[in-house]
Amino acid sequence: MISSSYKVNIWKLETRRNAQGEVTSYRVSWQVEKKVFKRSFKLYTQADRHRGSLMSAQRAGEAFDLVTGLPPSMAQPEREMSWYKLTVAYVDMKWPDAAATARQTIAEALIRVMPVFIKKGKNAPDPKVVRSALRQWGYNTGLRKNGDVPEDVQRVLTWLERNTMPVSVVSDPGILRELQRAVTRRLDGEKFAPAVARKTRGVLFNAIDYAIELKLTDVNPIRKVKWTAMPKGKRKVDKRAVPNPIQARTLLNAVGALPRSGPRLEAFFGVMYYAGLRPEEAASLNKRNVSSLPEAVWNEETEEYDYGWGEFRLDRAEPHAGGRWTNSGKPRDTRSLKSRDDDEERLVSFPPDLTRMLLWHITRFGYGTDGRLFHAERGGEIPLITYTRAWRAARKAVFTEEVQASPLAARPYDLRHAAVSTQLAAGVDPATVADWAGHSIGVLLEDYAAFLDGGQAENRARIERILGHKPRGAAEA
Repeated sequence: MISSSYKVNIWKLETRRNAQGEVTSYRVSWQVEKKVFKRSFKLYTQADRHRGSLMSAQRAGEAFDLVTGLPPSMAQPEREMSWYKLTVAYVDMKWPDAAATARQTIAEALIRVMPVFIKKGKNAPDPKVVRSALRQWGYNTGLRKNGDVPEDVQRVLTWLERNTMPVSVVSDPGILRELQRAVTRRLDGEKFAPAVARKTRGVLFNAIDYAIELKLTDVNPIRKVKWTAMPKGKRKVDKRAVPNPIQARTLLNAVGALPRSGPRLEAFFGVMYYAGLRPEEAASLNKRNVSSLPEAVWNEETEEYDYGWGEFRLDRAEPHAGGRWTNSGKPRDTRSLKSRDDDEERLVSFPPDLTRMLLWHITRFGYGTDGRLFHAERGGEIPLITYTRAWRAARKAVFTEEVQASPLAARPYDLRHAAVSTQLAAGVDPATVADWAGHSIGVLLEDYAAFLDGGQAENRARIERILGHKPRGAAEA
C-alpha cells in the first residue's frame, strides 16, 4: 500500500474575510496526489512560513505523506497525531467502499466518543456546534474534500485538530473508563440500546486498529478490556410493537383513506405487511421484480373474484441515507440485498390479499417511467417524509391517544415484523420464513423467539397433552 507521494501541488495563500470584508485568517492549501489539504492561520507570517516549509521540502525531494499531507521534515512525531486527525483519516479510508448508511453509522459513532479526547479548556466551542461541524463536514469525506467548508465550521475543525489528545492516550485507564461511558450512555445519562452501543464500540475498535496500522500506537486496548457497562440483551423483536392481523389491516385501510398520497401508499405499506419486505426493498420494487402476479378469476359460485399467490424476485434495495452521504447526491443509495452478494436474488411469495392490492394499484397508477412500482405523483421515488407522515396520520386516525403513545406499529418496519410473526404463528417452517424474509435461520430464531410455536398458551397445552391431561378449557367428550 502506497503511503507517500512526490506528486505535490502547493497553491497560493488565500485571504479569508468575514461579511464586513475584514481579514480573519490566511489559508495554506496543497495537494498530494488527489487529496487536498488545508490549514488556516491567524497571521500572514505564520501562513507564509508554513507554505515556505512545504515548498522547501518539495524542492529537497521529500515524499509527502498521503494521510497527514506533510513531508517527513514537517511531520509531527507519529505518536502525537491528534485523535481528530486519525478519525478523519479513518473516515477517508472507509468512505469509498462504504454504503451511505454505513458512512452515517461511522460518523455518529465517532461523534459519540469525541468528547473523551477533547482537551479541557476555556475556549472550547459549544458541544452542539462541535457535533454539527463533525456530522456535516468533518466526518463527511465527500463534502469536506469537494465542497467549500464554511469559515465558521473550518474554525471548529481546525480547533479540534489542535485540541484533541494524541492517539496514544487510548491506553490510559482513565480514558478507557470514559470511553466505556461514551459508548454505552447518551449525553443525558440514559443507556443506549444494545445495538447502538455495539455499533459504536465496533467503530471505535476499528479506528484504533487503523491507528496501529499507521504505527500510531502498539496495541488495541479494547481487545483486553472487559466492558461491564455494555447494555445487556439479545436481539429480539418487541412484541408490543407488532400489530395483529386486524390492527394491520385497519392501518392499511386508514392509509388508503388519506387524501392525495394515501391511495398510492396503501400497497406500498401492504408489501411490508403481506410480503415482509424491508422499507428499502419496498421503495426499490420495479416491474422486473414482479415475477408472478396472477390475474383475478371470476368465481361463479361466490360471485366474487378469486386471487392467487404472487411472487417477487428481489435483486436490490435502496436504503434512505440522505443526499449528503450518497455518491449520487440522491436521498437513497442503491445497494445489494442485505447480507447478500451483488448478483444474488431473493424470492418472496405473497398471499392473495397482496395480489388483489397490487393489481388495483397497478391498474390505477401504473408503473413509473423508470419501471418503479411505487412512485410519487410527479415520478421518481416516494420521499421518506411522505410515507412517514402518512403512517403517523393513519395511526392517529385508528388508535386512541393511549395506544398512539405505545410502541404498537410505531414504525412502518413493524409491518415486516408482523408479517414474519404471522408466518411463524401459522406454522410455516422456519427455514422457509427465513428465506422469504432474507434472514439466516439463526437470526430468525433469535429475533422472533417470542413468536415461535404459537406462544406460551399453546406450549403449555402441548405439555399437558403429553402428560396425559386434558388441556384446560377443552370441551367434554
